[in-house]
Amino acid sequence: MTGTISIPSYEQVVTLPRELGPIAVPEAYRDENDHMNVTHYFAVCVSAATGVFERAGITDEYRATRGAGFFTGEHHIRYYSENRIGEQISIHVRGIDRSDKVVHAMALLVNDTTRQLSCTLEIIAVHVDLRSRTAAAFASDIAVALDRELAPTAVDWPAPVCGAMRVRR
Repeated sequence: MTGTISIPSYEQVVTLPRELGPIAVPEAYRDENDHMNVTHYFAVCVSAATGVFERAGITDEYRATRGAGFFTGEHHIRYYSENRIGEQISIHVRGIDRSDKVVHAMALLVNDTTRQLSCTLEIIAVHVDLRSRTAAAFASDIAVALDRELAPTAVDWPAPVCGAMRVRR
């Protein structure tokens, strides 16, 4: 990818539905640099994206009854600003693209105290048949639900994607 990545403002990100938060960064998240450890950025972003996928029907019951679920194909995390202990954070999720087997989405973690974008986690999730362990098309009800859950994320600013990840058709 060439060129400069356009980073959305705090005000732009918070127009997306809030999936998680606000959360006060707990003492347990502190690292040796006196701010939130990178593992927790990843964990809260994954948790927020999982919530969207669960609302679309990819749940434990779905895995048990239909024998299908998501495998992660790729992640890309980018850090923009730190989160300190006690500051309030929220995570918003945005859909990027979807095919008949793959979802490309992004979790955006904002610091509500400093009103800054803290990090983005770009995700490629592949729908799989858990019996054969291979990629499988979404059932029509799940495809509709994914589109419903990701449709509210249609905004007029470009997602700060890494450029190396995409839905391959």
